[in-house]
Amino acid sequence: MNITRTPTLAQALSAEHRDRLMHIGREVNIPAGTRLFKEGGHADRFWIVRSGTVALDIYVPGRKAPVIERLGFGELVGWSWLFPPYVWQLGAEAASPVRAYEFDALTVRLMCEDDPELGRMVALWVSRVLAHRLQSARIRLLDLYAPHGSGSTL
Repeated sequence: MNITRTPTLAQALSAEHRDRLMHIGREVNIPAGTRLFKEGGHADRFWIVRSGTVALDIYVPGRKAPVIERLGFGELVGWSWLFPPYVWQLGAEAASPVRAYEFDALTVRLMCEDDPELGRMVALWVSRVLAHRLQSARIRLLDLYAPHGSGSTL
């Protein structure tokens, strides 16, 4: 489910800033079924998907965690690394084999501190992703758990 696509790194950053960021990324292969992170864990990295699909989910007591959104090519996996206390707010699992660029969060945060324009652009990019993910989570949870025919509106 996607209301609208979030901006990719290529759309969000200038070529110079994108190149600087990509210079510190490392290519990783993640097998299907691998848990990238659990809600409540320490957020110390993030990924940009090159191929495959990552399912974002949310903990619901007494139920299987519902998938909030599926992420694919060019999309950011993880935003909690940018905001203290750096704790994952959702969970993520590779729904298929995934190839991605992985970034160390501390290194990126330090780069952003050293270059305020890079920091501003990264914060804006991640904030747009965050706003989209929150809206997706809200809609998905209403789809799953709101009483049908209740007349609820967004």
